[in-house]
Amino acid sequence: MGTLSSFSFSVTPPTACSFRWKLQSRTKCFLCREFSSKMRRRLVAQGDFARLNFVIRSCYKGENNRNGDSSSSGGGGGGGSSSGERESKEKSNLATMTPAEKKSDDNGDDSPASMSSRPPAISPVGPAYSNFQVDSFKLMELLGPERVDPADVKVIKDKLFGYSTFWVTREEPFGDLGEGILFLGNLRGKREDVFAKLQSQLAEIMGDKYNLFMVEEPNSEGEDPRGGPRVSFGMLRKEVSEPGQTTLWQYVIAFLLFLLTIGSSVELGIASQINRLPPEVVKYFTDPNAIEPPDMKLLFPFVESALPLAYGVLGVQLFHEVGHVLAAFPRKVKLSIPYFIPNITLGSFGAITQFKSILPDRKAKVDISLAGPFAGAALSFSMFLVGLLLSSNPSVAEDLVKVPSTLFQGSLLLGLISRAVLGYTAMHASTVSIHPLLIAGWCGLTASAFNLLPVGCLDGGRAMQGAFGKNALVASGLATYTLLGLGVLGGPLSLPWGLYVLICQRAPEKPCLNDVTEVGTWRKAVFAMAITLVVMTLLPVWDELAEELGIGLVTSL
Repeated sequence: MGTLSSFSFSVTPPTACSFRWKLQSRTKCFLCREFSSKMRRRLVAQGDFARLNFVIRSCYKGENNRNGDSSSSGGGGGGGSSSGERESKEKSNLATMTPAEKKSDDNGDDSPASMSSRPPAISPVGPAYSNFQVDSFKLMELLGPERVDPADVKVIKDKLFGYSTFWVTREEPFGDLGEGILFLGNLRGKREDVFAKLQSQLAEIMGDKYNLFMVEEPNSEGEDPRGGPRVSFGMLRKEVSEPGQTTLWQYVIAFLLFLLTIGSSVELGIASQINRLPPEVVKYFTDPNAIEPPDMKLLFPFVESALPLAYGVLGVQLFHEVGHVLAAFPRKVKLSIPYFIPNITLGSFGAITQFKSILPDRKAKVDISLAGPFAGAALSFSMFLVGLLLSSNPSVAEDLVKVPSTLFQGSLLLGLISRAVLGYTAMHASTVSIHPLLIAGWCGLTASAFNLLPVGCLDGGRAMQGAFGKNALVASGLATYTLLGLGVLGGPLSLPWGLYVLICQRAPEKPCLNDVTEVGTWRKAVFAMAITLVVMTLLPVWDELAEELGIGLVTSL
């Protein structure tokens, strides 16, 4: 382990921290987060907490000297050690240094001769950092993301930005943990052209080390003189900004969830045959006072007849994922494996599919996000219409199943379509005979509508963020949570779906590389129309309107 003499200290003007130390030609302050990541990790790896505590306390004392009394520059400050004692200690430390440490110190010490190379004495004034606090610094350094190299920032400011592209006026932290740099300033050209030029030049200067983002300037007081919002450019290390690869255990979890989804889809197919199931099974699932479970072997004969409905539910979900893949492939966007979410009421709530690469722009975010629900909804609506037509065909009467007419009151849009096809007489009864394809289409349309809700990281949330911006997503998310909490959307499924979103999908999607350029009017219009259909699909029909429209038989006590 090295000694304190492996550092060369220098006194800086009051505009910076009072004490700076130097190693390998990098002079950075630890508490100001200017200290190079290489040096921080070296201190942590060595486990030299005494040296780390010394550095922190020295910087703390320098801040007190600058903000409090105007103490003189130098290494004193009431340390209580004479100059001779310090020189003697320094010589002793130099004698104990290893040859590698002496060579590192000789190469790294290029400070001016006028600067003092003696370490300052530590004043007892100010709090001493405990071992727990030092261990916390160690944990943050080990677990925290890799930060942008300050030396690279200087090079990029000098060679990348300029009067013809973007004039930098100040810098701020960028990223979830401040691991990046956000350059703020004035745009000197068309934003798309400037961004393309900066990306090209960054690749020439730094290779593939960093990713450059064009985002709206935070807390901007006005718009850009050329029109549109003011922009700024953020920079993150590539390994920090890009999603990680799928691990083995994630594949295992995805496979297990898919098996559970198959089971929940088969269970839905069995439950749709409720009029054919044994009475003891029906009583167990419908009577809340039933305690003793029936023999599950009684359900085996109904599994085969439940498979068509299960195939329909699974087909909708697979079609949904294929839609995402087809939209992502031409844009060279990688997707994760889908994590299907089983549900005994709908067969499946859909799947969680993550972006495994950074999206190029907001248009790609909208297109990829909407492609999945649109594909699943198209197949679901086709099955729903075919099921309605088969339900009114006497030649397939043996394939029909009886369901309560109140089922059609769960959706205003689907209830109106069913009423128009089946007629008043068939709908205004206690039970309605329908084909299993109708149930599969109904469940698929409901699941697609839930996934298009504009909240969090759902497909609808991503599309809302891409089409109208992050502020619009926050507003629509609050409105969606309120409607789900009140049971206005989704009926009895509103609470479990709301909990699922809060637990798994509440965080918004990360920004695109070009997170400023608008998506165009027609994409916004299509998404607005989709949201209207989503609300009509998830909005239940209240009793008065159901009685007036003839959707189900409403009984009043």
